[in-house]
Amino acid sequence: MKARAALLLAMVLNACSPSTGGDVTRTATFSDSSLPPVKLFTTGKYAGPIRSNNDLALDFIELSFKLESGRDLPVFTRFEGPVTVAVIGNKPASLQPDLNRLLSRLRNEARIDIKQVNASSANITINAVSRKEIQSVLPQAACFVAPNVSTLAEYRKIRKTNKANWSQLRSRTRLAIFLPNDVSPQEIRDCLHEELAQALGPLNDLYRLPDSVFNDDNVHTVLTGFDMLMLRTYYSPKLNNGMTRGQVAATLPYILREVNPRGEFTTASYTTRTPQQWKRAIETALGPSSKSSARRKAAAEAITIATAMGWTDQRRAFAHYAMGRILQSQNPREAQKQFLVAQKFYKSTAGTQLHQAYVAAQLAAYAVSQGDGSGALQLIAPHVKTARENENAALLSTLLLIRAEALDLENRPSEAQAVRMDSLGWARYGFGSDWAVRAKLREISSLSPLKR
Repeated sequence: MKARAALLLAMVLNACSPSTGGDVTRTATFSDSSLPPVKLFTTGKYAGPIRSNNDLALDFIELSFKLESGRDLPVFTRFEGPVTVAVIGNKPASLQPDLNRLLSRLRNEARIDIKQVNASSANITINAVSRKEIQSVLPQAACFVAPNVSTLAEYRKIRKTNKANWSQLRSRTRLAIFLPNDVSPQEIRDCLHEELAQALGPLNDLYRLPDSVFNDDNVHTVLTGFDMLMLRTYYSPKLNNGMTRGQVAATLPYILREVNPRGEFTTASYTTRTPQQWKRAIETALGPSSKSSARRKAAAEAITIATAMGWTDQRRAFAHYAMGRILQSQNPREAQKQFLVAQKFYKSTAGTQLHQAYVAAQLAAYAVSQGDGSGALQLIAPHVKTARENENAALLSTLLLIRAEALDLENRPSEAQAVRMDSLGWARYGFGSDWAVRAKLREISSLSPLKR
């Protein structure tokens, strides 16, 4: 079983938070609402990998031969031949267009022979079920994928047997994905991308990857250029079910030379692995159950470990970001210092534009709360495009709402209202129900000294 955590550890903010967006012109109405129609992404920008082929080979091996628990996988497994996908259950209106786009990308970018069918014998069955049903079997999961089943009823029967154990697989023939059908369109899509990618390919996540959905920070929620390259490599004819770690490692240089020729001329960075202690500290710091004091202690431990490891990449930044999140409600000024440190490390790390956009939202929200509309506008300006290109509607709508409040502070009310209206279609995709969208509007509005 491979599950996406119910509480995203990454960058989902509380009082001044972004969510998800990309480039668009199309709209759709998924339910009766007094708000503007839901906006849908039709294009995005999927930058290619930023690492050498040597580093990509190391990433591929660690992604493909370990589970998130740290357990080793004995052999390489994938689907052989054309892959079929079916959807069952109570399908939300947004699911089909998002699935169509994803399958098209998998065919064109990852070169996987995959298509949707109606047959009950599909290789991958996507089950659209309620969040309550998912959490009745996995309480901390937002969505998950399981081997050797097609339905939730089947999974309940085998969940504690070897049939549900990924380490026992020697090939992939039948899997099920369980997606919630009663959450926002963006959350459904994010689950779809991550779980379908892992149904097809790697089962591990690595915090060291700045540009991938295969990362528990959950910053990237739409498959990136790196992810598509990993999947294209996964389905190279040079690889087969049952190959050992050594056999795959010996074959990877030849595959990567074909699929990513520019990586042959990029200098290897040999990024260090992430210790389990740091992972546990981050998960405690951003998890749902710990007391504030325990979370602060865990964030401080994550910063200490990152410093001792000599990291200057997104993991060091993420530890400071976590501390900022924890301090935000009790000590906003100190939280801003942590966000600024996080931003410094993100800016020095390639592939972290989306991470920087999340931090900018925090910094800009604080600027609005201090009555600094001009400063907030400057902070937001470079990042709206990033949110669009990464198809992050929740983040995009949040940035636009903060921009609207900043424009009001600058005495530009007509511009502010136009931006606010533009944000609502994205907010409906990113946050879902009308009450959630209106709550986000109130939340951002309450930051401004003009509204207190």
